[in-house]
Amino acid sequence: MTSLAIDAGTTTVKVVGYGSDGTELTAGHRPTRVLRPQPGLAEQDMGQVWEAVVSAVREVVAALPEPPDLVAVTGQGDGAWLVDDRGRPTGPAVLWNDARAADLVTGWERDGTLEQAFRICGSRLSTGMPNAVLAWMREHDPDRTRRSRHLLTCGGWLFLKLTGEAAVDESEASAPFLDIGRRTWSDRLFELYGVEWARELLPELRDDDHRVTALSGAAAAGTGLPEGIPVVLAPYDICATAIGSGAVSTGRACTVLGTTLSTEIVADSAGCVLTDEPVGITVALGVPGHYLRAFPTMSGGDMLHWGARLLGLDSVADLMALAERGTEDTAGVRFLPYVSSAGERAPFFDPGARGSLSGLSLDSGREDVARAVVEGATMAIRDCLAASAAAPDVLTLSGGGARSAYWTRLIADVTGLPVAIPADAETGARGAWLTGMVATGREPDFATAAARHVRISATCEPDPAKGRSVSARYEEFVRLRELHRPIWALGRDSAGLVGGAGA
Repeated sequence: MTSLAIDAGTTTVKVVGYGSDGTELTAGHRPTRVLRPQPGLAEQDMGQVWEAVVSAVREVVAALPEPPDLVAVTGQGDGAWLVDDRGRPTGPAVLWNDARAADLVTGWERDGTLEQAFRICGSRLSTGMPNAVLAWMREHDPDRTRRSRHLLTCGGWLFLKLTGEAAVDESEASAPFLDIGRRTWSDRLFELYGVEWARELLPELRDDDHRVTALSGAAAAGTGLPEGIPVVLAPYDICATAIGSGAVSTGRACTVLGTTLSTEIVADSAGCVLTDEPVGITVALGVPGHYLRAFPTMSGGDMLHWGARLLGLDSVADLMALAERGTEDTAGVRFLPYVSSAGERAPFFDPGARGSLSGLSLDSGREDVARAVVEGATMAIRDCLAASAAAPDVLTLSGGGARSAYWTRLIADVTGLPVAIPADAETGARGAWLTGMVATGREPDFATAAARHVRISATCEPDPAKGRSVSARYEEFVRLRELHRPIWALGRDSAGLVGGAGA
């Protein structure tokens, strides 16, 4: 018996084939392109994403010793993947890191809409979430909203292509339209955003007990998968990655080192969050009775790629190697890692936030700038942990960045926590697969499934001496961020944001 999991990230589609004992047998990867037709916009061709999935699935199916009898799917969250009444895209997908609605969201921030919404959904909303995108489209591209029948996310789009059924998982529905305490659609949230008309675009809400649908004949013909096998709609990628790293019980913490840096804590209640400082997001984890308090930054791996290009390097691996040669205190160079054109959403909200390098002198070398960039990204992880108010005893790391021994050591020193690295190369796919195993009754529950199938390949303890030095620099990092806020406001007022631009 074999099975298969699909994890469609922002820049790469990953498909993993598993044996009957859960061993990774083979994997296929396909790049996907982020389109930026104007500054601040982030889109994808929905057909191209599906083609990438089909190609990777066919590769994996051909390499398996027998046809799979299960496929589970997860993908990047938020954004707006709109289709018509025949399931055809009505335009490109708008992604989670899109900034076109920045002016609109800034207005919601000023008039208190975002805080009111947080008290219902438990999430601080940002520019690339469906409510903001739809409200922007209604004004700037009303024809597309009229032609659209269903609002999907990436995972929902792939589920539609695999099964013919439009659906949304509770994890993806949590922000921005779900009353997180009751786990039902909230009329008040639609009213707050002024998108009552969008209610009819929402597909069937799937909870933990309704994840499974049969693979359609059309999808079977295209992918090489057997017709009729169960297709499991897993929670979206940050939840799937938490599950795949073994974070399925209260208090467990993990950080995804991917396109976003998403630091996450598992909780057994959402109600208490609603009275907290309105930061981060709260979503149904996909593990019954549990929620994920997540702090996904607007920039992560793309920030490191940017740093590598800035320094004339070929890869992030080269950036890490250069950073490791830098001086311990980065020769006074400091980096604020808010380089997304959509600003920042965690652990604070500001669509106008921008990155900066400071402390430069004639004594600064390329290696110090490289180290400052990597350290700035790492400070953001500590910042998110501080915002969570959690006290985990270990931090599990996953994503491409977890392959860097230098970065994992730095994360341990900066956070002061032991870090653990799962053995799976594709932790999100593993989480989707575990969800599939539980949803189809092949595993009795998530705790049992995680204990049986999640393995840790490496651990790293923090260095107390380095930690003391880093803690002082973290306090400096926070002060620098606060000093820059008036500068961000000046830039926003003088240059404006992309929110008023046409599509």
